[in-house]
Amino acid sequence: MKNLFTFIALLAIIPAFSQQKNPNPWVMAPDTSIEVTYKNPVIPGFYPDPSVCRVDDDYYLVNSTFEYFPGVPVFHSKDLINWKQIGHCIEREGQINGEINIFAPTIRHHEGTFYMITTNVTHGGNFFVTAKDPAGPWSDAIWVDMPEIDPDLFFDEDGKAYVITSKFELAEIDIETGKLVSERHKIWNSTGGRYPEAPHIYKKDGFYYLMAAEGGTEEAHMVTIARSHNIWGPYIDNPANPIATHVNHAGMGKPIQGIGHADIIQAHDDSWWMVLHGYRSVTGYPPHHILGRETCLVPVSWPQGGWPVVNGNGSVNVEMRHQTLPLVPVKEKSGRTDFDFPKPGLDWNYIQPPQQDNFLFDAKEGHLIITGSELQIGEKGNPSFIGRRLTDIQFSATTRLLFDPKKANEEAGMTLVNNGSHFDIMIQKENEKRLLIVKLQFGQTIYRSTPVELSPGYVDLKIEGNGPEFIFSYAQKGNDFKTIEKADARFISTQTVGWFTGVCVGLYATGNGQRSETTAVYDWFEYKGIE
Repeated sequence: MKNLFTFIALLAIIPAFSQQKNPNPWVMAPDTSIEVTYKNPVIPGFYPDPSVCRVDDDYYLVNSTFEYFPGVPVFHSKDLINWKQIGHCIEREGQINGEINIFAPTIRHHEGTFYMITTNVTHGGNFFVTAKDPAGPWSDAIWVDMPEIDPDLFFDEDGKAYVITSKFELAEIDIETGKLVSERHKIWNSTGGRYPEAPHIYKKDGFYYLMAAEGGTEEAHMVTIARSHNIWGPYIDNPANPIATHVNHAGMGKPIQGIGHADIIQAHDDSWWMVLHGYRSVTGYPPHHILGRETCLVPVSWPQGGWPVVNGNGSVNVEMRHQTLPLVPVKEKSGRTDFDFPKPGLDWNYIQPPQQDNFLFDAKEGHLIITGSELQIGEKGNPSFIGRRLTDIQFSATTRLLFDPKKANEEAGMTLVNNGSHFDIMIQKENEKRLLIVKLQFGQTIYRSTPVELSPGYVDLKIEGNGPEFIFSYAQKGNDFKTIEKADARFISTQTVGWFTGVCVGLYATGNGQRSETTAVYDWFEYKGIE
C-alpha cells in the first residue's frame, strides 16, 4: 500500500515539473487579452532602411531605393502608423548626374530645413540634399568626403553638425558646403558583429547614444547601441545588446524576420518609438522573401539615464498590442491606374532615370504608350520599364495591352522583376503569328512556355501570387482568364537572385538589341492585395 501511495504522489508531481515555463527572461508570452492596435509592417513592400524625423506633430520617413528612380520616397504621418507618400528626394536626373544606386538614407530637420543624407554607391559616394518642404523640390547633391556607406547627420545643441558612416568615423561638417571642418576619428568598433552599418547618433540625458545595425541584413540582422558623455567617445556598449533582433529564442518562428537597420524617434507625446525593417517569408524553411525588407514600427521604453528597451524583448510582432498616438488614417489609394494623367504617380518607378521619349502618358486617351529600347530588363542601363512594388504576399496584377509587333525581336508585356531577374508574360511575333509566352529568367537560366496564338485586338494579362508561386494568365474578348504557366516564387526571391531589393510588378517593352518600331499601348493597370 505504501508503494501505491508513493506512485500516486509521483504522478501528481510529474505534471507540475513538465508544465513549468521556460525561465528565459527573453521569452515573453503575448497578452492576447489586449486589443490589437496596429499591424506590421506599417509600410509594406520594398521600403527598407527606414529613417524618420519629427517636426511638431508631423512625422517624415525615407527609405532606400537602390537602382529605382525616382529615388528615396518621402512619407508623411501624424501617428507613425498611417503613412502617405508625398514625394521623392531624388526626382531629377541632374541632382546626381550619373547612374544611381541609393543605399540607406537618413532624414533630419534643423532650423527650418530638411536634410536627407545617403550614399550613391555607383557614382559619387556620400551626399546630402535639402528642402524647405519635404514634398520637394529638393536641392542638387552636396557631396561629402566620408568613406563607406549609410551616413548619418547629427546636429548638436551648440549648432555644430557631424557626419558618421558605417566605418564609425566621425567628422564635423560645414552644413552649407559639405566640407569637413575636422579630421575623421574612429569612435567605435561596433560590438563585433559582421557587416556593421546604419549608424545614428542621438543625445539624451547628457549621453551621446550611437546606434547601429550588425550581422548583415538577413536572418542574423540586429540593432546594437553604445553611449558616451563625449561625442568623440569613448563609447561603452550596452550590456543588453542587441536591443532588437530575431536571431534568438524571442524572434524564432515569428512571421517577420531579419529585423534591423533602425532609427529612433520621440513622439510629440514624449513616447519613444523605433522604425526598422524586416521581411516576410513566402516559404517554410529555409525562408525566401519576395517583398523585400519592409518598414515596421515598435514601441521603445527609454528611462532617464538608462538604455532603450525595444518592445519589451527586442522583437517585432505582426499584431501589435500597445498604446499608440491618436490614429489619423490616410485615404486608401485605389489600385487602379487608368493613365489619365500626364506623368506617373508617386508609387510608380523606373529602373535608372528613364529615356523619356520611350514613355508617353496620353492623358486625353487614357493610355500609357511604351516604345521598346534596345535594352532588356536586367541589362545595365535604363530599359523601357515602369512598375510598382509588390506590397502583398497574395496579390493580383492585371493590365490591358494592345501590341501587334512588326518584327520578331519586338516584345512587350507585364513582368515581375528583382535585381535583374524577371518573370514575363509577353507578346512576340513568330512566323507571322502573334504569340503569348511566359518567359522566366533567373541568372543565366531562361525558360519559355508553350506559345499561345492570339486573336487580333487587345489582350488582358494577369499575374497572381499566392505566396509560394506565381500564376500567369490571359483573356481576350471578355472571356474568362486562362492560366498558361505557374512559377515557384523562390526563383525570384532575394535569397535566390541576391542584392537588397524586393519584387516589382510592371509594364515593359524591348526591341532586344535594337529600338522597337512598334509601340505598346497600355489602357489600364490594376493591382489588388488579397488578405
